[in-house]
Amino acid sequence: MKPMTEELVFTIGNEALLVVLKVALPILGVALLVGILVSIFQAVTQIHELTLAFVPKILAVLVVGVLLGPWIVRTILDFARDLFWNLPALFR
Repeated sequence: MKPMTEELVFTIGNEALLVVLKVALPILGVALLVGILVSIFQAVTQIHELTLAFVPKILAVLVVGVLLGPWIVRTILDFARDLFWNLPALFR
């Protein structure tokens, strides 16, 4: 068995980071957008309730998580399956 090269480790790490970004970006984007909208609403109405800042973001992230859950799981499983299927070829 030949050892893994640095290039191979960096390639696998790069692919893993891209999968993480692809999966996390929609949820983080929605949380950011809702947070900005709530902040604008609070600035305009001068209502500075602490729960008003968190509850809409939590609900939005929950909705996006439920809607995109199957896609997120499929993306992660596809990456893991490809990695395991190509594992024997990585050591040739």
